[in-house]
Amino acid sequence: MTKRVVGFIGGSGVYSMDALEGAERLSIETPWGKPSDALTRGRLGGVEVVFLARHGAGHKLPPSHVNYRANIDALKRAGVTDLISVSACGSFREDLSPGTFVIVDQFIDRTSAREKSFFGPGFVAHVSMAYPICPALADALEASCVSLDIKHANGGTYIAIDGPQFSSRAESLLYKSWGCDVIGMTGMPEAKLAREAELPYASVGMVTDYDCWRENDGPVEVGLILETLKRNTANAARMVADVAQRLGPARTLSPLGIETVLDMAVITPKAAWDKTMIDKLDAVAGRFLRR
Repeated sequence: MTKRVVGFIGGSGVYSMDALEGAERLSIETPWGKPSDALTRGRLGGVEVVFLARHGAGHKLPPSHVNYRANIDALKRAGVTDLISVSACGSFREDLSPGTFVIVDQFIDRTSAREKSFFGPGFVAHVSMAYPICPALADALEASCVSLDIKHANGGTYIAIDGPQFSSRAESLLYKSWGCDVIGMTGMPEAKLAREAELPYASVGMVTDYDCWRENDGPVEVGLILETLKRNTANAARMVADVAQRLGPARTLSPLGIETVLDMAVITPKAAWDKTMIDKLDAVAGRFLRR
């Protein structure tokens, strides 16, 4: 077993973790630019935790301006071993009503013009995203929701769109017809980058609305979302504290072998590795580079 450091990325409505003991702020520079905000490191029930506000303090960054690569790199540099994302989302199912927490297990990526990989010319890698979520983290999140009596669904497909606009009704109906369960603007490329960084990752979508597919509903409006966000944020804080203690300070490897995924993903032979790329990958691919 090794030491566990749980990383939490908070989305809309989740901008801090007030329950952290011995909290300290970490300003981390990365080869990919600045992360969304300084990281906060502390402890929850004896477990080391690192928190990052995805949109920055005061919600200054829209979804497509979040530096996802810098965020994941900074979390990895801070020693994070397991990563949990919490974000607001819309629902395509009647039973996933506002206030429901959806423990996502699949993604559809409809974002564009976002940097989606740490790798590139001079160092090529193709990681599998067939199963993007670590099942051990998902199981712990479900156990927390059950224990805390938080309405939840274990499993769901999250479609990621660019935003910042909400969907048209035609788009909403299309995504529903595809079998999507929830919709958000930040799940991608975050999940892809976490996999490239060999970080077990899980995502909780906190439902705030029904998007705009329902016949008799009005359009999605920020004011209505904020009301639900307040309730969701309180439950998110309870869930985060519980799941950190449930996971505990010692960890075993993910059942999917995520911690060594680059061993089967890098295709460029070592003799052809670009030095500039190697230098930039010192954190996210450090284990692989030091083999």
